[in-house]
Amino acid sequence: MDELYEGRHCLLSIVDNRSFRRLTYELLDRDPTRNDIEQQLAAFKAELDKRGLTLRGVTTDGSNLYPDALAEVFPGVAHQSCQFHILKEINKALLKAVARVRRDLARTMPKLPRGRPSTPAAKRAARKKKRLQRRIGDLFEGRFLFVKKRLTPAERKRLQRITRSLPHLRTLRSIAETVYRLFDRRCRTETALAKLRKLRARAHRFTTLRDTLRKLDSPNLEKALTFLDDRLLPPTSNAVERGNRRHRKMQRPVYRVRATKNLDGRIALDMLREERAAARARTATTLKAQRNHLAVSLL
Repeated sequence: MDELYEGRHCLLSIVDNRSFRRLTYELLDRDPTRNDIEQQLAAFKAELDKRGLTLRGVTTDGSNLYPDALAEVFPGVAHQSCQFHILKEINKALLKAVARVRRDLARTMPKLPRGRPSTPAAKRAARKKKRLQRRIGDLFEGRFLFVKKRLTPAERKRLQRITRSLPHLRTLRSIAETVYRLFDRRCRTETALAKLRKLRARAHRFTTLRDTLRKLDSPNLEKALTFLDDRLLPPTSNAVERGNRRHRKMQRPVYRVRATKNLDGRIALDMLREERAAARARTATTLKAQRNHLAVSLL
């Protein structure tokens, strides 16, 4: 489940993660509320009951719109927070910490008088300023090394060089690697939750990084580990995000059109396209086979 904002409109979508097809949607001309989510879920539940189907799990982003509504309409159904959104928030916090270190280094930079340094003290200050500028530049150019999932030996060596005498930045990198290991599909949920508790206890010991690592205390991080035990359930909300990206692409040529009727027609057209996708694939396969057969017969 996800919401997509189009001007003053909001599109609420429920998408099947196996077929990537939009099952139902609701188009609002205002921001959604919990009642809107409950009404959409209740209508969806009625359709499932009519067909004798059972909901196994739901994946959403970290929005506060969904947990209470899901617990009300589908009690006991597993709710997963999108791993991509959780990692994105944690990586953003890590990059902010690196930017804060760059600003702290810039504040320690000595101020030099105009002109070339002539005294020994001025020359030492000029060398220090040049050294700090090089270090700040290295931290900026290599900031992706703190959040990249896997580092090559060369990148790891570069990270060791630019974090020399900055042990808290090396701690940030080790914490990022631990967070990535939490989402290993070979790990069970209980094991991942135990690792998360140890990671939180370790993070709380670093007073200088307490504000940066506050994202680790979010309950959404625990929810992002819900479906580790079940490979059929989606760890991310890519299925619905994919439909949202396709909708934005369809809207691009007529981006100024924001009427409810036009938006509703666009969504209906997209659902019709999804319904006929299998038939289009069969037609394309048949035409390709006939073309290859004709080419072989001509030879």
